[in-house]
Amino acid sequence: MTELTRIECADWFLDRDRFVILTHRKPDGDTLGSAAGLCRGLRLLGKTAHVLENPEVTPLFAPLMEGLCKPEPEEGDLLVAVDVAADTMFPRAWDALKNSIDLRIDHHGSGREYTPVELVESDSASCAEIIWEVLLEMGLEPDEKCAEAIYVGVSTDTGCFRFANTNAHTFDVAGDCAAAGADIFDWNRRLFDTNSLEKLRLQGWVAEHTKLFCDGTLAICALPRSVEKALNVDEDDLGNLSSFIRTIEGVCMAALLRETDSENNTKVSVRAIPGYNAAAVCEVFGGGGHAGAAGCSVRLSMEEAITAVEKAMLDWVNS
Repeated sequence: MTELTRIECADWFLDRDRFVILTHRKPDGDTLGSAAGLCRGLRLLGKTAHVLENPEVTPLFAPLMEGLCKPEPEEGDLLVAVDVAADTMFPRAWDALKNSIDLRIDHHGSGREYTPVELVESDSASCAEIIWEVLLEMGLEPDEKCAEAIYVGVSTDTGCFRFANTNAHTFDVAGDCAAAGADIFDWNRRLFDTNSLEKLRLQGWVAEHTKLFCDGTLAICALPRSVEKALNVDEDDLGNLSSFIRTIEGVCMAALLRETDSENNTKVSVRAIPGYNAAAVCEVFGGGGHAGAAGCSVRLSMEEAITAVEKAMLDWVNS
């Protein structure tokens, strides 16, 4: 595996054509914003580029993908993964592509190598920031749509610039996006200032069913599929729910557990403040991420997963 610099990554793109960009399953604003921004930027530079159609894109982020997607790669396409820390994070329908991915661009320092070349900057708050700098190295003059996609990636992965990963460069990129014509107000309203009634009801349920332990510094909430159905919530409503738990006063690290479609398989999302390590907890189960935000899947029933994750959190605190 060869590690690239931003300039080397820019040259990699300039020397090639026909790109298909891959995102991770249950795609969030950073993987989709990075993919859309890269795709639009490459097209502005005269390249042929598409985003591989991800069936799990939610209505909130669907506008980013308009006119960019193709259903499957064709012979001769180069595959580029963005914001995907490990090949286990792709939708299962893409399993056949795992050994054919040409380049990974990411900001997860705990990620696993799975491409022949990669650009990974773990000090970047978002993958979208890296994409932006690579596109500028290529000589891009961004348009409004490209800038909006990058802004979505930057703003969502920093919690609208509230999370500890936010730094001066984050604001510089956001400012560049605004200068390029991105509609910052509209995206901020959609992403951070609009809640469905179902989401508010869900937050009420979570507040009542969250367990605090370790003197109130740790929190865990198990959300059964039956409750999701009863409250009629969708994936957009469920976004950032683990961060919502972490906002409880005194809580330093919080875990949200959700049942998946597979029997005895539970998805875990962990969020933490500086000084606590969400990634270390998730790595126990083969997952990863950042110190402040990480995730994994555990092949256990919900009850078994609650016990296992609680123990992993306590083990980290006591280590």
